[in-house]
Amino acid sequence: MARSDSSFKIILGSSSMARREILAEMGYEFTIVTADIDEKSIRKEKPEELVMALAEAKADAIISRIQSTGQFEEEDHATLLITADTVVVYEGKIREKPSDQEEAREFIKGYSGSHAAVVGSIFVCNLKTGTKKGGWDRAEVYFHDIPDEVIDNMIEEGITQNVAGGLMLEHPLTLPFVEAVVGEADTVMGLSKALTEKLITEALL
Repeated sequence: MARSDSSFKIILGSSSMARREILAEMGYEFTIVTADIDEKSIRKEKPEELVMALAEAKADAIISRIQSTGQFEEEDHATLLITADTVVVYEGKIREKPSDQEEAREFIKGYSGSHAAVVGSIFVCNLKTGTKKGGWDRAEVYFHDIPDEVIDNMIEEGITQNVAGGLMLEHPLTLPFVEAVVGEADTVMGLSKALTEKLITEALL
């Protein structure tokens, strides 16, 4: 049920359909503003540092776009901007969105009969007070063997192109081949509910 009587407003700084669905499931109403940043220009060795830096950079880009209006400083209610980023770690290497179909195929073939870690960050900024709170979460995904024809179908449908590591856990083509998730499935999908609630609470203090 939507929390329309909330004492604060939410802006989701993401175009991810999965993140929209998760935030809606949590009962929040929100508007969407997307960040236009060059993610490849931000590099960190550790996945946790990378996702935190990217989520903060997205927030900064959105804030600079909307700050000129001054509307959030004037309102009685707080407005919270939520940004997030996700990467997949496979055999110690960070995987972001695949650059093309061949890279996507290589990613998925690697997961077959194996496992990967998903590291996701969330950054919450209170636009009224300037309070910023961020954190990250991690989950492990274990896979059954994925047949080549299923991988072909995934590539053809384009479900691997716009997600970290080419991994869309919730898709009907992917789900039957997921053996186990150690951690929160929401983290794999791009937005940990528990971490989001925690950061929202902290940003409102």
